[in-house]
Amino acid sequence: MAPAREHHLIVNRTARYHTLGEPSPAIHEVWFVLHGHSQLSAFFIRHFAVLDDATRLIVAPEGLNRFYLEPTTFQGSVHARVGASWMTREDREADIADYVGYLDRLYDEVFRALDRRAVRVIVLGFSQGVATGCRWLCRGRVKTDAFVLWAGPIATELTFETAAPLRATRTLRVLGNGDEMARPEYVASEDARIAPLGLSTDIIRFDGGHQLDPDVLRSLAV
Repeated sequence: MAPAREHHLIVNRTARYHTLGEPSPAIHEVWFVLHGHSQLSAFFIRHFAVLDDATRLIVAPEGLNRFYLEPTTFQGSVHARVGASWMTREDREADIADYVGYLDRLYDEVFRALDRRAVRVIVLGFSQGVATGCRWLCRGRVKTDAFVLWAGPIATELTFETAAPLRATRTLRVLGNGDEMARPEYVASEDARIAPLGLSTDIIRFDGGHQLDPDVLRSLAV
């Protein structure tokens, strides 16, 4: 029997995102915040309420792949918690292309209502959202003033050439002192991956674990 052949078919689908703030002449910052694995944008964006002061628009896209976070039965799925993911190792290149295209369309949608030249744009990736943000900046159309890598590793496939867009923006790494990713061996490993890319990244630390911190968020805002 001949082996099965793999095919791909591009289809339309509906993506979900949440926002805090309203487009207006008072907006001077737009934040695109990318959640981590198994999170949903509706809950993730709540962490950014500390920045919602009528001068910022916070945009939280949701990963295109949703799943139940616990075993379910047909009768019990109504109450089962749901999370979302940006990608897995399975068919990864297609998933990356899909979410980069989705984030580009969302970026265009946001700036139909705002003048890009009049605002500062920050992309913040948390956990799995860090690699997602790396790929968006390097493969997509987004133009940023700062990229915040919060408690997550950079995309594994980056090279000096493909990481050029990251060198063109300010990059900051944020780590909670109690986070596994703040262990010295992990930080050293990530430093070793970042150095060949020519990136200069400051590290901000706070007392906490694998989580967002309101005081650090306030310090990153202008």
